[in-house]
Parts: sequence; C-alpha cells; structure tokens
Amino acid sequence: MIKDCMHLRAPGNWINDPNGFLYYKGEYHLFYQHFPYAPRWGTMHWGHAVSRDLVHWEHLGVALFPTKDYDQNGVFSGSAMEIDGRMHLYYSAVRYAQPQPEDIHLALDDRFETSQAMVVSEDGRHFDNWADKQQIIPVITDTTLGDRQHTRDPKVWKEGETYYMVLGSTRDGARGRVLFYRSADGLSWTYANQYASPELGRILECPDLAKLREGYLFFGSPMGVTADGLAYADQAMYARADFDPETCRMTLTEPLSFLDWGLDLYAPQSTLDQEGRRVVVGWMRMPRPVTDAPDGRGSWNGMMSLPRVVEMREGQVCFPVHPNVSACFTRPASNLSPLAEGKPVRFRASLREGQTLDLGGYRIGMREGRVEADRSAVFAGLQGCRLTARSPRLPENRCHLDIFVDPNLVEIFINDGRYVLSHVVYGLSGRLEGSVESIFTI
Repeated sequence: MIKDCMHLRAPGNWINDPNGFLYYKGEYHLFYQHFPYAPRWGTMHWGHAVSRDLVHWEHLGVALFPTKDYDQNGVFSGSAMEIDGRMHLYYSAVRYAQPQPEDIHLALDDRFETSQAMVVSEDGRHFDNWADKQQIIPVITDTTLGDRQHTRDPKVWKEGETYYMVLGSTRDGARGRVLFYRSADGLSWTYANQYASPELGRILECPDLAKLREGYLFFGSPMGVTADGLAYADQAMYARADFDPETCRMTLTEPLSFLDWGLDLYAPQSTLDQEGRRVVVGWMRMPRPVTDAPDGRGSWNGMMSLPRVVEMREGQVCFPVHPNVSACFTRPASNLSPLAEGKPVRFRASLREGQTLDLGGYRIGMREGRVEADRSAVFAGLQGCRLTARSPRLPENRCHLDIFVDPNLVEIFINDGRYVLSHVVYGLSGRLEGSVESIFTI
C-alpha cells in the first residue's frame, strides 16, 4: 500500500473533500472523495487512509463505491460516527437524470438528484457496499425544506442522548442554507430546522458545527463568494455560532472569515483527536496534476492540509498546527535540499515590516502590517489562478512564522495559527534567501 508522511495525497488520480474524519479504535480514519480512473473529477468513490498520529498515513484503497440505484452516479461527501462500537458512515448519494453521452461520469445539463445514505462497519476497515447501505433521507421534494439537487454533505455528531445532522443546501440555487436533522439512534432521522443567510453563498457545501468549550464554531464552504473571474470562487469559511440543541436553531454571532487566507483550501472537516482536541483538515485544490511522482503512484491530483488544532485565544479563533506535526521535525537542515528526496522542510522565522523571504521561488513578505505571499515564480503557465495572497492586518509590525514546505504545498502559520496562509506550488527550486531562525526536516 502507498504511504504518505505529513500531507495525505491522492494515491493516484484524483481526490477532493475529506470525509469521515474520525478517531476510532486507536486509529485516525480519513476518507476522501476519490475518482480512481483519472487525475480529474468524476464519479465519486470514498478512498480510505489510516494513521496512528495524523502524520504518517497508510492508504487502504477504495472503501465506498456506487452500487445502488440511488447512488449509482456518486458516493458524495459525508462524515463518520462511532455508535455502539461500530463505525457509521453517512454520505450523499447522487443519481443523474441522464449522464453525458460522451462522458458518463458527468451529468447531462448538470441535472441530478441527491439523497442521504449510510453504511455500517463492524471494524472500520471492511465495508459491504451491496448489503449494508441504506437510504436514510430520501430526495427532498418540498422546496421549503431543501433542494432536490443541491442538498448534501451530512456531518453527524452527538450531544447528550441525541444525534444531530447538518446538511448544506440552497434556496433556488441563489442563497445558501443549512438543514438540521435529529435522531435517537443515528439511523432514523427527522427534519428539525434550517438556517439561511446571504453569507452562505449561492449554495452551501460541507457544513460542520463543532462544539468547543467556549461555544459552537460553524465551518462551511459557500459557493460563489469570491466571484472575481479567478479560479476558486467557492471558499472555506468559519464563524462562531449560537446553537440550541432543543430547537436546532442556529445563528452566526460574527461574520464569516476565511479559514485559510491562501484561498486554495476547501471543504474542511473536523473531529476530536485522541486527547479530545478539535482538529480540522481541508482539501488543497490543485489546478493541474503532478505527473512526475517518484513513488509509483503515477499522475495524481489533490492533497490534504496539515491537521490544525482549533483554539480560542484572547477571544479569537486560532488554527495552530497539530503538535504531532511539530514533533516530527527533529533533523537540522540548511536549505531546501530535503525536498529533492520528497521530505518536507520546516522553517521558523520572524518577519518585520518590509522584510522578505524567498523559499525556492516562493516569496513571503510583510507590508502594511500584513503577511503577503507570491507564488508567481512557482506557478508558471497556469492561467486564471490567484498568484498572490495576504493575511488580515496584524496588530504589530512584526510576526512569527512557522512554515511547512513540501514539493507541492507551502503552509504558513502566522503567530501560532492566528492566521494560516497556504498555497499549492509547482517547481520549487533549492535556493533560500532571507533570514530564518531554524530549519528542520523529518
């Protein structure tokens, strides 16, 4: 089996959204949207990987794939829960009105319908796609409740003795909304409430309502929020929220913010780690596949971010890198040379107003109190993509950076995760320019 260190990558061909993120029976399980036939989007399956530490991942192959009339065109995104010792996987099941004649992996005129389904596994490693699937929420036909086509991505959790599910949806494809369902056993579900807002874009995808010690945090991926003509108009965002479990009434108590200021990350999903910390990962979108992988996985497209802990500090939500990641970087390095062997590099640096770093052609600087990043030199030939990004303004004219670099991804943690800025890259060189405090590899 193919293994990954640090960033979980496509084991070949395509991955997108993280699914079923769960600590179960001593292992972290991370499923993902997977098209196993080409490095492009197509009929969705669930790939499956496991890890003991959120750092070293082993791919286990395809866990879920279409077998039923209601999911014949895709096993779309969802989540996982442990109930009575068994792993329950919840997913969106897609059926096309008609496939495209020349490409059956796409819907003709984008017409399809979506329902919600589940699979139960005794051990979290074996899944019977023929015998153990069941449809738990049929296609919604009442437009006051949800959308027949665009209601998807069930995220399930438990509070007290009740199970809850949140789904992303839309009103007429113009205004995003989230739907809440509840269940006494995780099997039979009843509609409870919904929340709609212009902030949720035209369609809301991949909702996640996480309960923290300080209250609730809402994650979602509203579509069309940065419609400026550049790639990726759909973005991962978050906001603190009030939620009443009795009525399933939710309100956002602050404006939505970008989860990652590089604007490549999408469809985040959270879980609790072994120590009870809330951890989130997201899909790093790649505009073209990597075709020169030296490890035998062939052409691949898509990878996951590093795991980030969700913390409240001084009343602000922060996303520092998970401590298991930091603990792996113990070997001193002098430059970017470990990248040539496929090993990641960690830089720690302090940056003042006007200073810059150049990491193999990827430039990081501080201007007008903001951290700015420019990938123009390591993103050649890709049209219509954002080449620069910057953080919100910082309270001081200096900041601390914790930077993790691998051949196709740079993740910058600003002031211990107060903000994170991540970029997919292609073709980093070996040079290093600028002052850094330390350099380590694994």
